[in-house]
Amino acid sequence: MPDFSNLKQPSNASAVIVFADGTTFFGRGFGSQTKSVGEICFNTGMSGYQETLTDPSYAGQIINFTFPHIGNIGTNDEDMETGTPAARGLIVREDVTEPSNWRADEHLESWLIKHKIPGISGIDTRALTRYIRDNGAPNGVLCYQQDGQFDLQELHEEAQNWPGLKGMDLAIEVTCDKPYAWKQKKWTTQDGYTDQNAPEFKVVAIDYGAKRNILRCLAQAGFDVTVVPANTSAEDIMALKPDGVFLSNGPGDPEATGQYAVPIIQSLIEKDVPIFGICLGHQLLARALGGTTRKMHLGHRGANQPVKDLQTGKVEITSQNHGFEVVVDSLPENVVPSHVSLFDSSNEGIRHTEKPIFSVQYHPEASPGPEDSYYLFERFAENIRKVKAA
Repeated sequence: MPDFSNLKQPSNASAVIVFADGTTFFGRGFGSQTKSVGEICFNTGMSGYQETLTDPSYAGQIINFTFPHIGNIGTNDEDMETGTPAARGLIVREDVTEPSNWRADEHLESWLIKHKIPGISGIDTRALTRYIRDNGAPNGVLCYQQDGQFDLQELHEEAQNWPGLKGMDLAIEVTCDKPYAWKQKKWTTQDGYTDQNAPEFKVVAIDYGAKRNILRCLAQAGFDVTVVPANTSAEDIMALKPDGVFLSNGPGDPEATGQYAVPIIQSLIEKDVPIFGICLGHQLLARALGGTTRKMHLGHRGANQPVKDLQTGKVEITSQNHGFEVVVDSLPENVVPSHVSLFDSSNEGIRHTEKPIFSVQYHPEASPGPEDSYYLFERFAENIRKVKAA
């Protein structure tokens, strides 16, 4: 049990991070005066902090941003990836400044207060990133209290007692309550958001924590999209007469979510309906096809992840956020790897050799991030065309 009695606290400290092993970082609080417990991870993206904070895949996590200038473009309603932000807190190096961007509607701090999210600045985020790199993403508590009065022992016990993401089904917490239609396409400088009014195919998107821009990319690619909750039965999905089924991103352990999701996906596979999955959807699809997944020592989080497409030989720079991976050696013979990470050689995609089914680990909608991987939505549409033409 660590001894906090001799720990020197800076006089201006109004926030603290306490890890489960007792490691402690003091800093300056901002956002909502509250405390939050979760898995602390780092994100290497240089832009898109609002999209990151509102990505449902970050449920249960506190984000350490390695890029120093967080908050400088403010926030706006258009860049929300979900209605209620899923991230539990944020860690930054520099104090949040006044926004300087033509799209800004609100200061980041007031936005955080509105959504009850605490933040801490003045942290050596490089040292914290090295700590996470060496120890894996640890459990910790972020506490912002303006008077700087912290019960470190109590915070430490809270960090120790948090069960962690392994074995946790978070998709059921962030999925939609009921089915709904989606028409909105991708944002453009000229027109903002517009609707897809001439779709070619109908797709049902199973929502394990879908980002809005993923749905926009489906609409952009010519799909009439109906979004359904994560536990919707295969019978109810097929009753909507989809030309294809999309398995979304989401948070948590695929083994836990798979308890109800895998049987549904297996039933859809038997229907020979084209399927496209990303992130958690990729992991769940792999499990439904007979593979296994495992928690990574270090997940991939950021918008600069290099991935090789094994079909074309091309390298894509991708946006990613995941702490679990598909175990390649566990895949059956008729399921082959399609993409591989050039960082650590972990699996980044699979495809079925006999059925119109494929998935990738990363986020091809790139919000935030590069747009190298948008072709995957078009590949999904092409698979559907081939099935309908057969």
